[in-house]
Amino acid sequence: MGERMAGPAIRAWNTARVLADAGHAVRLVTTNGCTLTGGPFPVLTATARELRGHTTWADVVVLQGWALERMPWLVDDPDTVVVCDLYDPMHLEVLAQERDLDLLSRHEQALATAAALSGQLRRGDFFLCASERQRHLWIGHLSGVGRLTPALYDADPTLRSLLAVAPFGLPAEPARRGDGPGLRGAFEAIGPDDPVLLWAGGVYNWFDPLTLVRAVDLLRARRDDVRLVFLGLAHPNPDNPEMGVAADLRALAAELGLTGRHVFLNESWVPYAERQDWLLDADAGVTTHHDHVETTFAFRTRVLDHLWAGHPVVTTDGDSFADLVRAEGLGAVVPPGDPGALAAALELVLYDAAHAAAARARA
Repeated sequence: MGERMAGPAIRAWNTARVLADAGHAVRLVTTNGCTLTGGPFPVLTATARELRGHTTWADVVVLQGWALERMPWLVDDPDTVVVCDLYDPMHLEVLAQERDLDLLSRHEQALATAAALSGQLRRGDFFLCASERQRHLWIGHLSGVGRLTPALYDADPTLRSLLAVAPFGLPAEPARRGDGPGLRGAFEAIGPDDPVLLWAGGVYNWFDPLTLVRAVDLLRARRDDVRLVFLGLAHPNPDNPEMGVAADLRALAAELGLTGRHVFLNESWVPYAERQDWLLDADAGVTTHHDHVETTFAFRTRVLDHLWAGHPVVTTDGDSFADLVRAEGLGAVVPPGDPGALAAALELVLYDAAHAAAARARA
């Protein structure tokens, strides 16, 4: 929890804001370090032992990730309502995240992650996810651990009293430029009129930035002013090391002679409160991923940032936001792993003024 935050922290921060605005007494507590101050509620760092005081204070504990593993006393506590936020399907994510490790370590991590989620599904009084696709995933898991009983079904055959969709990612306020330099100020080689594509988030193993770089290499042959900016390579959580695909991205951009000319890599992480300056400097958003199970159930917050900024969006097919972009005419959807189709889509949203204007209006 700090000025630089990734998806789980962003979701926790905004959930707490909404609850506080509704009149609830809220504490936002992290075990991973905190530099946020001056908010409408206390934001605190706690050791595993110190967490007990906070759960004793609370009537309802909303948790995500590995938090229940650090609070085992909640498993048998009948007086505290436990809400498990399952928006991050981390048992699928870890299959790609740990790809750089040996097979035995990956196997152990996958089993541990699945066990942690199963523990939440057995204990939780209520569950949250971020999309209808995710809801299908978690209904299957809840069934597998015995939570879908005849009594529950008779009382609520929709199961929404147990598992609800709580999407997030769009701030209540419109995107407005602040005092930050933006991406055009950060990279002198990007001119004021150059068309800019923005990758609005981190670079992780489940994404496919390499096909995107190859597409830009194809596009620059006929559109020499095309620019692609990656918002951040270093994860804001120091517990999350850089993944192998980030090194592959640097190497490929350099090999193709794109670095600093057509592809720009921000090695740090743009502060959450300044991201709109980078978004509003861009002309279109892009996100590309592989065809695998993590994609199917992911919820890409970065796509909503692009819509917040009014961008046309180019995305790989296969996730719920690809369905949204296609259905609402918000940009272009391309097959996974196809640099030629991707280059054509990028050219459409950057250089076809009528198409881009229509997509922006719908966004």
